[in-house]
Amino acid sequence: MQRILSCFLLSILLFSASSCKDDVLPKPSGQLRLDYPQAEYAHFENNCPFTFDMNKDAIIKGKSDCNFTIDYPKMKATIYLSYKPVNNNINLLLRDAQKLTYEHVIKADDILEQPFLNKKDKVYGMFYKVDGNAATNAQFYATDSIKHFVDCSVYFYAKPNFDSILPAASYVRDDMQRIMESLRWK
Repeated sequence: MQRILSCFLLSILLFSASSCKDDVLPKPSGQLRLDYPQAEYAHFENNCPFTFDMNKDAIIKGKSDCNFTIDYPKMKATIYLSYKPVNNNINLLLRDAQKLTYEHVIKADDILEQPFLNKKDKVYGMFYKVDGNAATNAQFYATDSIKHFVDCSVYFYAKPNFDSILPAASYVRDDMQRIMESLRWK
């Protein structure tokens, strides 16, 4: 009996000695850190009737009739920029651009409209910030109301989860604002 008691006490002593480590604390919650380089812009010009500034790190590809894609491979994002001449159809072009934006209202938490006026260079438009899990988080259109109309939107090649793409979405949205603000007609 004494032997069983001594074995029991020895096992308790060994157990308590082996469990005397630092207290286990939960790790603090972490967040994904996505750092992107400071954007540097270059002037883009070709034979199309408009020019603009774009991010030097982006890759621009021309499509037909002055339509472009501006790719951000590291962010898996593409800006789609399309040009349409105005032929007494400005109301139709404006309605189509606005309709494209508001098709995202089902998934969007909020759509913020920011009017844009550059009277000196005759560039007028609307910039849309789309918050929430919509397919796009930014769109704009710009026109001179007489000859030229440009619309632009960004899409990410990932499931729309606004929280996880927020840093990249903000970066590309800033680039889109720069495109709109630097847009000039020839």
